[in-house]
Amino acid sequence: MDAEEFRRRGMEMVDYVANYLENIEQRPVYPDVEPGYLRSLIPTEAPLEPDNYDDIIKDVDRVIMPGVTHWHSPYFFAYFPAATSYPALLADMLCGAIGCIGFSWAASPACTELETVMLDWLGKMLNLPEHFIAGTHGHGGGVIQSTASEATLVTLLAARCKAVRRVQASNPEKSEAEILSKLVAYTSEQAHCSVERASLIGGAMIKKVPTDNNYAVGGDMFKKMLEEDKAAGLIPFYFCATLGTTASCAFDRITELGPICNKENIWMHIDAAYAGSAFICPEFRPLLNGIEFADSFNFNPHKWLLINFDCSTMWVKKREDLIGAFKMEPLYLKHENQESGKKRFRSLKMWFVFRMYGIQGLQAYIRKHVGLAKEFESLVRADKRFEICAEVIMGLVCFRLKGSNRLNELLLKRITKSREIHLVPCQLSGRFVLRFAICARTTDSRHIQQAWRHITQLTFEILQEPNH
Repeated sequence: MDAEEFRRRGMEMVDYVANYLENIEQRPVYPDVEPGYLRSLIPTEAPLEPDNYDDIIKDVDRVIMPGVTHWHSPYFFAYFPAATSYPALLADMLCGAIGCIGFSWAASPACTELETVMLDWLGKMLNLPEHFIAGTHGHGGGVIQSTASEATLVTLLAARCKAVRRVQASNPEKSEAEILSKLVAYTSEQAHCSVERASLIGGAMIKKVPTDNNYAVGGDMFKKMLEEDKAAGLIPFYFCATLGTTASCAFDRITELGPICNKENIWMHIDAAYAGSAFICPEFRPLLNGIEFADSFNFNPHKWLLINFDCSTMWVKKREDLIGAFKMEPLYLKHENQESGKKRFRSLKMWFVFRMYGIQGLQAYIRKHVGLAKEFESLVRADKRFEICAEVIMGLVCFRLKGSNRLNELLLKRITKSREIHLVPCQLSGRFVLRFAICARTTDSRHIQQAWRHITQLTFEILQEPNH
């Protein structure tokens, strides 16, 4: 493909993408295929001779689209949002074209510098403490990761390294292996499984802190566990707090937890993967109070800030804690302006979106989603057959049919089979619960109303059946 054909095909692809997104609600949100469906639709080996581009596009419709779950459909209410917007898509195209691999400042200065400045922009939008802003002289700063899971792993490894050095400084006779065997990390029993996975990769013991009736970790329970573990000769070194848990969007009490972590020399990492975007709105910013105690903080603009995957933003109080833990550079990577390596030019997406929406546009988008969740909550509360299972704070509603777990499992099975709307479940206090998350940029009140009509119709049919 030469530049001329690329121009032509590029315009065609933009049309294809625009048509796809514009008409996405006409497609069944969930695919009607069985595992392994794709293998029989394409050859078993790559072609020896080049294929025709028109045939490839035809095969996108024949092979790919039937197996796509349409995350950007206004009838997609599963998981959490996967943000996208036209400015972000255009920036991603440019990122792909520039194609730099920004592992150092010298590898592509604009890539490194724009990322630092965009994380400062976003940090100021969130009203983060000054020590998280790089500026020109700050000790902290932000960096883009691929996912919140990656941010958790990176910070846990950095905390582990810092803890080992601290213990060895006062006890030089202790070996690294001996110290590592005593290190213990903590997180909520409601935290994402990636925290536990990070501890497995990092070779660190992890303990889950029980939550209160709102599914949040408070200071008293955490303090009690710490005292028991220290008495047993363990070394607490890391706590991952969650703001907006995956299951119910619960918020750990970081104003209570932060001072404990600071006093005990425990690295406090805050994972706000979904909820973090909402903190740009003044009415939600109080949920981030206590951030001043944290050593690191992360959330995913690729969930709820109109920046497509992947763009997970992470800030650290002290850059050297992170850099020192992973510094190992051969001569060919050394450069006088070498402080932190980056990856792809993902900050372009942030720059385009922030400029084309403005802070007010992004705030309006968050508020619209929260309003739609409240609308759905009111529909559920008005129907005596259903119950709300967790406080609705942002764009997630946890609800269920009053009755057995089996009844709710059946309802979800019928919803999935219908392919008209898409939900996923969670478990809260031993109960099977349906999660209804406002996800798509184009979701509106009419989609909420239609989704509820569909749920109540399926409920009516199930309750009419003899065994219910």
